[in-house]
Order: sequence, then structure tokens, then C-alpha cells
Amino acid sequence: MASQIEKIKQLREETAAAMMDVKRALDESGGDLEGARRVLRERGQAIAAKKSGREATEGVIEVYKHFNGRVGVLVEINCETDFVARTDDFQRFTKNVALHIASMKPLCVSEDDIPADALNEEREIAEKQAAEMNKPENITKQIVEGRMRKWTGEQALLTQGFAKDPDITVGQLLQDTIQKVGENVVIRRFVRYEL
Repeated sequence: MASQIEKIKQLREETAAAMMDVKRALDESGGDLEGARRVLRERGQAIAAKKSGREATEGVIEVYKHFNGRVGVLVEINCETDFVARTDDFQRFTKNVALHIASMKPLCVSEDDIPADALNEEREIAEKQAAEMNKPENITKQIVEGRMRKWTGEQALLTQGFAKDPDITVGQLLQDTIQKVGENVVIRRFVRYEL
């Protein structure tokens, strides 16, 4: 029984989930910690999806300035209440996003925001490179589409691998933050400066 209590305590510290949610996740996974983490993550993503329609008008503008003074970032991140905007989880998230933008240089917040001229230019490059391979037309199209998916994923903030943990994307980090703070959180816009 003590091991069950220790598992509950460990999972609560890792995920910030409620005790009953942790207990249910452990029961569903047969006491397996990794399985319980997976169950909690899936539930958290479902909760985050429900909250995404709620209006987020509070928040902060986070400022990041690199130690050498040559890179700076301004990012607006919104939540539903000023109470959540002052929490440690929200503040940590905003600092991490600003640091990520400084180091990874995204073009925009989401793939939908990529400018059409940048998309067209990249598609032309991909088509020329694929044509030089002398493959059948259907294979060439697949190559171009694959390269475009990869390129757009690398340019948009939400689909980039998180700088501190490349195993998750910034979008997944956002979903985890929504689960922790219990409100909708939106990365609204950012500006990155570099000398």
C-alpha cells in the first residue's frame, strides 16, 4: 500500500494532476507509472481541447534579452484571468517560450500563419530539387509534399521541437500548461530581434 501512496505522490508532483485523477490513472494502468503518465497526458489533452474555445484576454508580454545583448524577444501570451497570469506555472511557460523563440528563430506562431510568398518560394525550391532526381511524377510529388511538411513544421513555433526538450513540441508544452493552470492559454504573437 505504501508503494501506491508513493506512486500517487510522485505522479502528482510530476503532472500537477488532482489526487483522484492520479489514483484513477494508476488503477487503469494496473499500477504502472508509465501507463498512468500516458493516461494523464491523454486526459490533459482532452481537457485542453475543451478549454481552447474559451476567450483568453489576460496574460503577459514576456521579454527575453540574450546575455550578449544581441538577441531579444517580445512575446504576448494570454490566459483567461490575471490570477493565472501571476502563477509560477504560467510565468515559467512564458519564459520558456521566449527563450525558445530566441534560440530557434520561428517565422510565426502556427503553420497557418506562414506567409504565402515564403511557402511558394520554398515549394519552388523543393520542386526543382525533386525534379533533378529524375523520379516518376507521383514519387516526385510525394517528395515535394514531404519536404514541405517538414519545412512548415520547422518554421512554425507550435510545431517546433522545444529547445529544452526536443522530444516534445512547443504545442505539447502549451497543452501541458493548459492542463496545469486549468485555463485556456494562447501564444498570440511575438517579435524576435537580432543584431
